[in-house]
Amino acid sequence: MIFKIYLIMKNDRSTVRHMNEITSNDTRDIILDVTEKLIYKSGIAATGMDLLVKTAGVSRKSIYRYFANKEALTVAALQRRDLRWMQWYRSEVNRAETPVERLLNLFTVLKAWFASEGFRGCAFINTSGETGDSQDPVRLVAKDHKQKLLDYVRELCTEHGATDPETLAKQLLILIDGAITVALVMGDHSAADNAQCMARKLLDLP
Repeated sequence: MIFKIYLIMKNDRSTVRHMNEITSNDTRDIILDVTEKLIYKSGIAATGMDLLVKTAGVSRKSIYRYFANKEALTVAALQRRDLRWMQWYRSEVNRAETPVERLLNLFTVLKAWFASEGFRGCAFINTSGETGDSQDPVRLVAKDHKQKLLDYVRELCTEHGATDPETLAKQLLILIDGAITVALVMGDHSAADNAQCMARKLLDLP
């Protein structure tokens, strides 16, 4: 119980708000910020160029000055989110002091994210669902994001001394993405707790 309370205190909503806040006066960054927010809220198909122009307060010409087309803009916005999300997630998870606590913290951090304002699931799972081609640039960005997440989890498994860190990391990734999906679809933030309980079994913890 002490351990759980410690993690909740260390991962309060303020850290999640920090991850969600994007501020810049640079025109290119503003375009990317708005694109990311609109796509995360409503999806790629529902985010048209007219809406982007109106919301960003820039001309269509300004957008095309930086991006060849909507696909290039979408990919750039998702790549930017990937970098920021991974930086935030690693930083929050790494607040735990020991390897095993960091593995469990993977799910405590998720629960704080689930409860944050504007949570709409995983942007990369969501946008992948809008593409049919496995080689679509958007799908490839999502694949790269999940590979980075898997690599990070594998690092934690190796630090923990797992006999097969690759297999354990893949199993934990399924729990992570499963918890995110259930939290979005069912509106059940406790999905993170349930996933953490399953992780404890994989780690042979009481």
